[in-house]
Amino acid sequence: MLDTEEFISKLAVEGYSHFCVVPCSFAKNLINGSINHGDKIEYLPCASEAVACSVAAGLKMAGKKPIVIVQSSGLTNMGSCITSLLVPYEIRFPIIVSWRTYKDGDSEIQHQHLATRLPDLIDAYGYSHTILDENSIEQAVNQIKECEDEKQICLLEKDTFSKVELGEEHQLILSQYPKRSEYLKLLNEQYKDSNTIFIGTTGNTAREMYTFMPDTKNFYMVGNMGGALSVGLGMAKAGKKVIVCGGDAEFVMHMGGLTTVGRYQDINLTYIVFDNESNKSTGGQKTYQRHINYKNIITAAGIPNSDNINTAKVMIDQVSDIQHTGVKVLIVKCSYDVVTPRPPLMLVKSKNY
Repeated sequence: MLDTEEFISKLAVEGYSHFCVVPCSFAKNLINGSINHGDKIEYLPCASEAVACSVAAGLKMAGKKPIVIVQSSGLTNMGSCITSLLVPYEIRFPIIVSWRTYKDGDSEIQHQHLATRLPDLIDAYGYSHTILDENSIEQAVNQIKECEDEKQICLLEKDTFSKVELGEEHQLILSQYPKRSEYLKLLNEQYKDSNTIFIGTTGNTAREMYTFMPDTKNFYMVGNMGGALSVGLGMAKAGKKVIVCGGDAEFVMHMGGLTTVGRYQDINLTYIVFDNESNKSTGGQKTYQRHINYKNIITAAGIPNSDNINTAKVMIDQVSDIQHTGVKVLIVKCSYDVVTPRPPLMLVKSKNY
């Protein structure tokens, strides 16, 4: 196991300037360390892996030394950026990709495909790969440096870095808001045994829906982050009544889904954005999105019907008012719940609605 803070210090000595990141639980300690020690290497959170890759390219061309950190499923989001920007323009910088494993019943189904095929994907991009050394900081730093000269991606295995807790100044206090489970329980009561389809986005949202919404018709989308609203649009265009349960990080990842939804007002689609200001399932780091006015973005996308919600009472009024005519977006402030179990694989794979 590598000492996380020493590793970051060594990278800073080598002149590395930015971590361009879409969080992953495997990289949690490295991310936490970079947030705590932003004076050494700046932490730059990105809405998607393609954004992280493009930002890093700009930094590198401007003379900085960035490092991109993403998870294996997110590497697919970087494909176009890698093959149509990095490769033809010969832009090199280190890319650290977590190599997520898969075991039935103990892993998210989104990782099943790449658990064994990640090297094949990297090879298709025209890159080689190396597994980041977990026993020698000197060797690990050398592997990072090699990525400056070679088309090489560093694969990160679980528990490579020593534990680092976020500094108190970087931790969130959301106790003034109801837990997301309170809202989910209300939705379960309002829509139990109905034909309304609920789509839960990647991460803890889908898990909590399984625990707190046992009586509704749920699709647990444990992969394809940022795509929940687009899946909901497809179902709604097919004539279904749909409520999408998303999140603040999910909202920004693929906002083209929102602008596409804005073209259609004759469908039965409600989008609930649960805003807990954090990447809960990857370590609880802030999403750093307080500068975003979600309501203004939604309106600008052509969706006139949206509301901000921060109490359970208001939520009761709103869900009672959802008549499934047109498109509506609810931005719901919430706090955390304890980690809940994954839905059983047979339920996750259910896809006929």
